[in-house]
Amino acid sequence: MKFNTKTIHGGQHNTDPAYGSVMPPIYQTSTYSQTTPGGHKGFEYSRSGNPTRKALEDALASIENGSYGLAFGSGLAAIDAVLKLFKPGDEIISTNNLYGGSYRLFTKIFEGFGLKFHFVDMQNTAMIDAVISDKTKLIWVETPTNPMMNIIDIVAVSKVAKAHNLLLAVDNTFATPYLQQPLDLGADIVMHSVTKYLGGHSDLVLGGLIVKDKELADRLYFIQNASGAVCGPQDSFLALRGIKTLHVRMQRHCENGKAVAHFLKEHPKVDQVYWPGFEDHPNHDIAKRQMNDFGGMVSFTTKNDSLEGAVSVVENLKVFTLAESLGGVESLAGHPATMTHASIPKEQRENLGIKDSLIRLSVGIEDIDDLLEDLKQALS
Repeated sequence: MKFNTKTIHGGQHNTDPAYGSVMPPIYQTSTYSQTTPGGHKGFEYSRSGNPTRKALEDALASIENGSYGLAFGSGLAAIDAVLKLFKPGDEIISTNNLYGGSYRLFTKIFEGFGLKFHFVDMQNTAMIDAVISDKTKLIWVETPTNPMMNIIDIVAVSKVAKAHNLLLAVDNTFATPYLQQPLDLGADIVMHSVTKYLGGHSDLVLGGLIVKDKELADRLYFIQNASGAVCGPQDSFLALRGIKTLHVRMQRHCENGKAVAHFLKEHPKVDQVYWPGFEDHPNHDIAKRQMNDFGGMVSFTTKNDSLEGAVSVVENLKVFTLAESLGGVESLAGHPATMTHASIPKEQRENLGIKDSLIRLSVGIEDIDDLLEDLKQALS
């Protein structure tokens, strides 16, 4: 199947065997009858497995060209499961510009259990080699990064990981498999905050992991069941429904994102615009090579470079909604320094370019004229 067909049919049975339902039913049940101890139809308790969640997990595996999918109660629950593969003393190398929730989980939770994290600028893969030791077990990549849109060369990082026998995990939330498929580029694990583009309608919280290797999948399935941070059947159903329109939504997200980025770049009150589609964006050539388009996420700073100025802009938006999250059909605006990345120390934020004046836009699929007019009036 081609990708646009996979979003609708990938990993799915054509009809439900009970009544021929075209859409996978919501199996709103905690347990399943057995004819004899252990005599069941593949499901015994919904923490361990649920038919609606299984349909979603199969769909996730299909669109990422993986063999095994796992669904969790949130993106952070999915990351939590990956970190539980390791033991005290193990070391993990992460990009230094990443989602604030990931940073908080790494430093405030798992450092307390003995894992050690190195945060490096992965736009230059030589920086990774410099911190690898015999205790290193995992490289954690986000590309494009949140919120600076840094581009990391997945193929190059994969070569480093394989040379040192390390696992490579890629947070593919911003790009989605519509734009890039990290398993095909050499990653071992792909993570999604399904809450975002895959769900696509801002009506669920859910996370996913996709892998190709059976042994790795079995370890993660064990952790998923043992820790129990799974999603329910209703959210699984909503995520499946969202995935079925991923390809058409992402096409419009990309079109609108491009128009917004170019509008902002020409605006007299805007300073820097961060969008991988610009030829002068760092590692644009890599983005062009490993992505099919440049996405709907755009960040920018204003020339007055003040917290008050940024707050004024986001408060005056009418079509864009000031809110956490991203990837829904509606356009959202966020202020990373006080919202998504508030858990990262101010000095570290500013070293990464996350100024108090930085605004992050999740460009939705509304009429582009309305979005541009909204930005114009808010900036003025």
